Amino acid sequence: MPESPEVQSLAETLDRRVTGCRIHGVDLVEFRAMKTRGRPLASLVGASIAGVHRIGKYLDIALESGHVVISLGRHGWVRWTDAAGVAADGGVAPALVVLTFDCGTLELTDAGSWVSVGVWLTDRPDAVPAIGKLGPDPLDPDFSRDIVDRAVAGRRKQLKAILQEQESFAGIGNAYSDEILHRARLSPLVHGDLLTDGERARLFAAMRDVLGAATRARRGIPIETLKQAKIDAMVVHGRGGQACPACGGVIHDLAFGGTTAQYCPSCQTPGVVVT
Repeated sequence: MPESPEVQSLAETLDRRVTGCRIHGVDLVEFRAMKTRGRPLASLVGASIAGVHRIGKYLDIALESGHVVISLGRHGWVRWTDAAGVAADGGVAPALVVLTFDCGTLELTDAGSWVSVGVWLTDRPDAVPAIGKLGPDPLDPDFSRDIVDRAVAGRRKQLKAILQEQESFAGIGNAYSDEILHRARLSPLVHGDLLTDGERARLFAAMRDVLGAATRARRGIPIETLKQAKIDAMVVHGRGGQACPACGGVIHDLAFGGTTAQYCPSCQTPGVVVT
C-alpha cells in the first residue's frame, strides 16, 4: 500500500508535470472506482490544473475550481505517458481511470483482485469523509511529542494498530508502522496505555526520523520505480527470516489485521516471540 513518503514524492512529480495543464479527456474504465456519483468524471474536461498535493495517503489534484481526490488503496498506483507518447514502464496493472491532459496521460491502475482505487470530485478535499477524519500528519513541521502522547496515552489498543489508524496519525500503513516500531524498539502488540514516558518519546522520535528520512530518500525517484524503492529500503518489513541489521537476530513474521507484519524479538520484545 502506498504510504506518505511515496505519495509525497508522487504528488511532487505530478505537480511538476501537470500544473498549468488542461484536461482534454477522461475515461472511467471501472465505474466502481468513482465515489461521487452525482458529479460525473466527464465534467472535468476543460479544467485547468492548479497543483497536486498529498493529504495523508491521498492525492489531491486541485483544479481552478474544485478538486480531484484520489485514494490509491492497497494495490493502486499511476502510469504516466508524456505528450510525445513516451511512456514510463509502469507495469501491466489494468487502468481503472484515465485522465488525458494536453501535457500527457495519467492512468490510475490497480493490481489487486478487488477495486481499491477511489476517485472523488469535490469542492473541498475535507468533504471526502475519510479525509475529514484524518489525524495529525507526522510529516507536518508542527507535528509534536504532545500529539503522540494524546494519541497513545491511555489507549487500550495495540500500538501497531494505533499507528495505522488514520484518525490518530495520517499516512502510516503496514510497512512504515513496522519500521517505526523497530526503530523505537517497541513491541507491535503492546497497548498504548502501557508505554512509559520514555517509550513514548522514542516512538515520537522514530516516527519523525523514519518518515522524514524515507520522504527525503524517495524525492525525485521516477514514478515507475518508487514502489520498488520503498521495498528495497525496508529494514524489517518484508524481511521475515532474515537477520536484523541492528542486532543480528532473526526477524519474525506476525499475522496482523488480515496481513503480515514483521518485527525483531531481540530488539522489540525482549527475546519473546509473539503471535
